[in-house]
Amino acid sequence: MDVQQTRFSAQEITTLARRIDRPIVLVGMMGVGKSSVGKRLASLLDCPFVDADEEIERSAQMTIPEIFDTFGEDYFRDGERRVIARLVTERADSPSRTVVVATGGGAFCNAETRALILDKAVTVWLDSDVDTLVERTSRKENRPLLRGGNPREILARLRAEREPHYRQAPIHVVSGAGPHVHTINKVLQEISQWL
Repeated sequence: MDVQQTRFSAQEITTLARRIDRPIVLVGMMGVGKSSVGKRLASLLDCPFVDADEEIERSAQMTIPEIFDTFGEDYFRDGERRVIARLVTERADSPSRTVVVATGGGAFCNAETRALILDKAVTVWLDSDVDTLVERTSRKENRPLLRGGNPREILARLRAEREPHYRQAPIHVVSGAGPHVHTINKVLQEISQWL
């Protein structure tokens, strides 16, 4: 079956949503579309969507760039690990288990966070080529890791460093330059096959 051409009917989506018994966690590079795809995916599955970065900012009462500037990346990663652990275990242990969580680009690189997500969630690696990442990340100014350097070089380096971690996700979907609907259809298909 050609995943690109697969279109799910409302009934098929409802049936798939009933089969999902754990959180869906989207991992991948900044700019790959985790939040955009995640919101639409959650809407289709009729479940909540949570952006881990927004939860971190809410918990810290600071923006992510402010956290990086004030406390550094290690402090941010520790908070990120705790927030993701709460989001995933809260849902995994509740009767209404399905939630779509978009993580920050570096979250899955933390061994403890990665092990928890792989154990308790449906883990989906959204992937894109560097050109797509550069174009998408240029739309926002809140990317602390892209400050003070050439965004293309930084993104290429980060992608190469993080890829071995991302590859551990059981589901891998490429998010191209086209509409997110294609990516969402691929994610639905891959989750259905994984289950």
